[in-house]
Amino acid sequence: MIEQEVENSLKILQKGGVILYPTDTIWGIGCDATNKAAVKKIYQLKKRAKNKALIILIAEYTNIYKLVDQVSPNAYKQMHQNKPTTVIFDNVKNIAQEILADDKSAAIRLANDEFCQKLIIKLGQPLVSTSANISGGDNPKRFSDINKELIENVDYIVNLRHDEIMDTPSSIIKLKEDGSIVKLR
Repeated sequence: MIEQEVENSLKILQKGGVILYPTDTIWGIGCDATNKAAVKKIYQLKKRAKNKALIILIAEYTNIYKLVDQVSPNAYKQMHQNKPTTVIFDNVKNIAQEILADDKSAAIRLANDEFCQKLIIKLGQPLVSTSANISGGDNPKRFSDINKELIENVDYIVNLRHDEIMDTPSSIIKLKEDGSIVKLR
């Protein structure tokens, strides 16, 4: 079942589409993080302000080296926590510029979900992962809580885990140059 959903999602993502999918934290809306038009579509679907950056997922820690030039030794430890942890990195490259914050930083999380990992590996690019809600709205705890407008306007809905409760957003931290950590969420 997972393999078929990975293939279905991959076809959509490769055409610049947007998917609605379960992650290791909550239901998310995603696209190829290198596709500028797809990223813009996510902002439109969510009615999200352009100055609010998006989280991206990677499948393997080594993928981080394609995105940032300097990686703090503490980054590995933080990204491998038992709790999903999103780390904000400075000067992120090789993704759509619309994902970046004004200071050129981006929030990156190591996916700990089999479907997400397999999809990202097959796609060969990071995957946008933003909560499946209209900006400012509550995060859906299960698929049935997702806003109907979003359901009707994504290009594909992954048919996995629709009955599962998913309500654990990741922690978000910023690693400073001196190695210290600032917890943002």
